[in-house]
Amino acid sequence: MPSAAPPARSMRLVHFSDLHLGFRQYQRLTPGGINQREADVAKSFQAAIDRVITMRPDLVLVGGDVFHNVRPTNPAIVHAFLQLSRLRAGLPDTPVVIVAGNHDTPRAAETGSILRLFRELGIHVAFSEAERFYFPEHGVAVLAAPDILGKRPSLTPDPQARFNVLLLHGEVQGMLPAHVVSADRAALEIPLSELGAGAWDYVALGHYHVYRQIEPNAYYSGSLDYTSANTWGELYEERIAGVPGKGLIERNLETGDHTFHPLAPSRPLIDLPPISARGLTVAEVDDRILSAVNGCRGGIEDKIVRLIVRDLPRHIARDLDHKALREFKRRALHFHLDTRRPEVVRLSGHAGPGRRPSLADVVREKLMSRVLESDIDRKELVALGLRYLSEAESTVGAAPIGVDPGPDGSG
Repeated sequence: MPSAAPPARSMRLVHFSDLHLGFRQYQRLTPGGINQREADVAKSFQAAIDRVITMRPDLVLVGGDVFHNVRPTNPAIVHAFLQLSRLRAGLPDTPVVIVAGNHDTPRAAETGSILRLFRELGIHVAFSEAERFYFPEHGVAVLAAPDILGKRPSLTPDPQARFNVLLLHGEVQGMLPAHVVSADRAALEIPLSELGAGAWDYVALGHYHVYRQIEPNAYYSGSLDYTSANTWGELYEERIAGVPGKGLIERNLETGDHTFHPLAPSRPLIDLPPISARGLTVAEVDDRILSAVNGCRGGIEDKIVRLIVRDLPRHIARDLDHKALREFKRRALHFHLDTRRPEVVRLSGHAGPGRRPSLADVVREKLMSRVLESDIDRKELVALGLRYLSEAESTVGAAPIGVDPGPDGSG
């Protein structure tokens, strides 16, 4: 009888991205004088390194935006160097590959990239052009494509390698929400067909801050903390996609097994259930706000908190209990009362109160009322329709319209 084939050897990688070390937000400082959110983001990265060392993968991929700025602060550089040194010491036989993101990449060639520093640790870094790194002991070739201006790299695997991995920071055309694309544009934009995910054993993507599958073997890992220009938008996107927050990806190239490992954020973001002030007195609105705050599980202390109050007239907002609001701001790291005035939109007729609807209002109204197939996401459809409208108006020279189809929580 022929002998049984030997069992396949596991080949596991870990993929995470968008650290944004040096990110600053709000005005609170640590006792050491560091911006509190900068310290939070650094702590999230440290927790990710702890998890990776515990997992002991065969390969580690970092999908870009290690830093929030091209010229990061000294504390951010030191923290990155120390944590990556700890990773190399904890996993001395595990290759680490980093690709530059748009936040890491200077637009002037003579400026140079801070990421070259990590080559001193034995880390493989692609920052000025696409590079292919070979790890023959694992039979793996990694093509690392940084987010740089100019000609797009040729995304072709090596036919001699047992496993081919593409590590890329950029946008896959049509795959990201319109408001994300407009707010933080990547230099590298790849059509899905050109990505050619089927030719690769795995495609590790960076830039989009929410965990997302693009193809069966192509994923954005998301960021390690809430560091975008619209953190509430991140929270909203995670909620509608059913994503359990931030984390990292574990992928077995041999078996195709895939796991997203959630990582608890260093500081919770709490989006309290919105309330409506329509027809309420000042005292009643104050009571609703207090009830919403008191209903926060575990309290609001040291958290980042938002409460939307819709249909709030200006004269009611002016007379709210501002002493209580100041107390909420003292207790939380950041408390944002997002007040929105009533709006009357007249879709037809020429008389009566209200404002004339914009074309964007009409498109939104039509798409919200249209009968859809069961597998079509209405919010994504509205966002896509408004994006096309904005592009069309820009093409004919019209003034661009403001589009905010829902990630702020109003959708």
